[in-house]
Order: sequence, then structure tokens, then C-alpha cells
Amino acid sequence: MEAGKKRVLIIGGGMAGLTSAYYLQKIVRERGLPLEVILLEASHRLGGKMQTVVKDGFIIERGPDSFLARKTSMSRLAAEVGMKDELISNSTGKSYVLVNDRLHPMPGGSIMGIPTEVGPFITTGLFSVPGKMRAAADFILPKSPAGQDQSLGRFFRRRLGNEVVENLIEPLLSGIYAGDIDQMSLMATFPQFYQVEQKSRSLILGMKQMAPPPAKKTPDSGGKKKGGAFLTFRTGLQSFAEAIEARLEPNSVLKGLKATSIEKVDDDYEVILNNGESLIADCIISAVPHHIAQSIFSGYSFFDPLKSVPSTSVANVAMAFPESAIKQDIDGTGFVVSRNADYTITACTWTHKKWSHAAPAGKALLRCYVGKPGDDTIVDLSDDQITRIVLEDLSKTMEIDGDPEFVVVSRWKDAMPQYTVGHKQRLETLRGHIAAELPGVFLAGASYEGVGLPDCIDQGEAAAKDVLDYLNLGD
Repeated sequence: MEAGKKRVLIIGGGMAGLTSAYYLQKIVRERGLPLEVILLEASHRLGGKMQTVVKDGFIIERGPDSFLARKTSMSRLAAEVGMKDELISNSTGKSYVLVNDRLHPMPGGSIMGIPTEVGPFITTGLFSVPGKMRAAADFILPKSPAGQDQSLGRFFRRRLGNEVVENLIEPLLSGIYAGDIDQMSLMATFPQFYQVEQKSRSLILGMKQMAPPPAKKTPDSGGKKKGGAFLTFRTGLQSFAEAIEARLEPNSVLKGLKATSIEKVDDDYEVILNNGESLIADCIISAVPHHIAQSIFSGYSFFDPLKSVPSTSVANVAMAFPESAIKQDIDGTGFVVSRNADYTITACTWTHKKWSHAAPAGKALLRCYVGKPGDDTIVDLSDDQITRIVLEDLSKTMEIDGDPEFVVVSRWKDAMPQYTVGHKQRLETLRGHIAAELPGVFLAGASYEGVGLPDCIDQGEAAAKDVLDYLNLGD
């Protein structure tokens, strides 16, 4: 390192770490700052869960398959690294909920499972008459005590009743975090629902007021459906990570090296690596999962609460078929499974219908998900065992003729951090200790403030700004 230069070490090359490295190096170049930025990644590839398999004309995502278009930080970063033209939106279509061995269409007008239109809610077969009457109590119930964190399950059961929660809200919301909504923090996951209740008292009326007006068909639209709410890259999400990496400074990425411990030495930090060597840095961005961060900073007891943060293991199974093998097809793009259903799968996406680029013409691609909080042992089974279980579940709802042409099973062990009740307060306490005792150390990533790709980008960008402010190199 050149004399007079400061050094930032970013630990973890997932979406948050990549973003921090990109934006820091960009600002260093633009302003000519005396700052060296090094990205350390334990594996031999960057991108974290963004992993794409390209095979026989199929594009299969092992991890996330898309991101919310309304969260614009990812689209903005895509434009910066030359990937804007590769962005495509999902095809819209019916979604279903599997309850009592039947696929029920998602009620029209529901927002994250919360009804905003009376007609579809009254006529749906998802709920019994008593269940619908219980949900109507939302119109008269008082709002929650101000500022109180609680579980998502407690919040929604109080407002809408068990049936609506278990047959609609739980399958939708728990799928995002692969979590148990009776443990997940309302304030750390979906604070907007709390805010709606505080403002409007009735959750249903409040969500109805927030619902966007239905899109009007214009003369030049030809009656075509608009694209969906999600975006991805036609070349696969892994290509996005590769595009970012290609714009990082030469020799600034160290792969296959793991940080084993970090100690504060005077005003610097000594990072011990698994090869016995060490690096000295002025600032650290820890962009690794919480249990790894705790291990690295094990010499500091205020990181100990991270030990008790649970993580769920999940897997997904992508199966390729000829379209002709799907004998009992369904008009839609996928379904989620009620908690009470006797199924192992938690959801299924008809990927070839949701993403036109994902399968060649005449082919079908089904992607099923397994693994639940407290019941994720299936993830440890062999590929053949998992595939057989998934096919048995699918045979209850659709008729498939023959075996898949090929199968891609992707396992994610302890990969989904659970934001349990009190998460935000615990995180605030941890960051307070870090600021006081380890100034210049910053946290970013899915373990902290959002598991989606744009959330991780936001955290990576914020950490980059924090570093510059700490080193007095900001605007």
C-alpha cells in the first residue's frame, strides 16, 4: 500500500460486498482519493446466491430469480455496469394457493394477501364463511399500541383471523424470508403494515386506499398485458455479478481467502486470514452472514447475540420437461402452499410461463421449493430423494408424463436469516457498541436490513458512504 493511502477491506463478495466495492472504487477514481479498496471472498466466485446454470437452452437460477422493479437501486446499478438492456420483466398470469388439495386462484385485489376488494374475497373458496366473517372484524378492531414490535403472525391473526393468515398471508409472506411468521418481527420485515394500521386503523381500508388504480388500456397498447412487478436479466443473475466484477480495479479482489479473526490494533484493524497471513486496514465492511461475522469478531462479546439469530435451510428443485409431458396444465405462473396442507413443497413456479427466456420453445421448466423453519431436514436428502418427493407432491395437482429431462437441485444451508421479534432493537444496540468500540467497522448484508437483492445493494451503498464519512473523504 502506498504511503499516505488509507485501506478499506470488504469481507464477503455477495451483493452487499460487491456493491460497496464498486461504489467505493468508482468514487476513488472520480475524485482521485488516497484510498485502496480490497474485496475478500472465501469462495472462488463473487455474487453470493446469484448463481445461474445455463444448460440445453435453459437458464436456471439456483438462488433468487428476480427482484422487485419498484426497488430501483438494482436497476440503477445495472445501468452503471452496462446491463440495462439485459433487464426483462416477468410475464403476468394467475397465481394460486394450494389448500385442501385444490389450487385456488389468488383473490383479485389482494395485496400481499390482504383483501382490498369485497367481491373476490366473498366468492373465493380459500376461506369458510366463518373465516370471512372473522376477517371483517378488521373494520372495527382498534389499532395496535404505538411503537410496539410483535410477530407478523400475531399482528395479522388479530386483525384478520387464523384462516386468512394460514391460507393466504402466511404462504405469501413466509416465502419471502423462508420464516415462521409467528416468530418474524413485524417492524423488521413489513413495517408498512403497522404504519397503515396506525394511520387508517383498519388494515383492509388502509391497503385499499394505497392500492394503485387499475391500469387503463390505451389505443396503442393493443390490449397487451403490461410486464409484471419483477425484473431479472435475460443472461441470468450471475451475469450481473460478473459485470460488476469486471469493473472493479485489477488485483483488488482476493478470492479463496477467508478472514478468521479481526483485532483492533491502535487505530487500525489486523485481519488474520486462513492462510496464516494478515492484512492491515483502516476500515472494515463486514458483508458476510451474521454467524460468520460473529465468528470473525469473536473477541468482542457484543457480537455474541448474533449467535442466537436463527437461519433456515432451504432448497429448490428445477426440472426440465418437454411441454407435451405436462398433461394437466394450469393457466398461471405458479402457486404457494398453505401451512396446513400435507405437502413437502412450499411453492412451485412454472418458470417457462413466468420468464419466457428461461426455457427453449416447446420446453417446460418447473421450479419447486422445499425447507421450512423447524422442518428443513429434507435439504440434507440426496438429489434423487428430494426430486422424488417433489414429483409426488406435484402429481397431486397436475399430471406429468415421464421423468424430467434433467434436474438441478440447489441447497442453501442456514442461508435465510430470521428477523425475529426485537430484531431492529438488537441491531441498533450492536451498531452502537461497534461505533463506540470498533469505529470504522460497518455491517451490511441480508442478515441485517432486508434479504432482497436491492436491499443488499442499498446496504452496500450505505456502507460505502459510511466509510467515506468516517475517513473524512465524503462530500
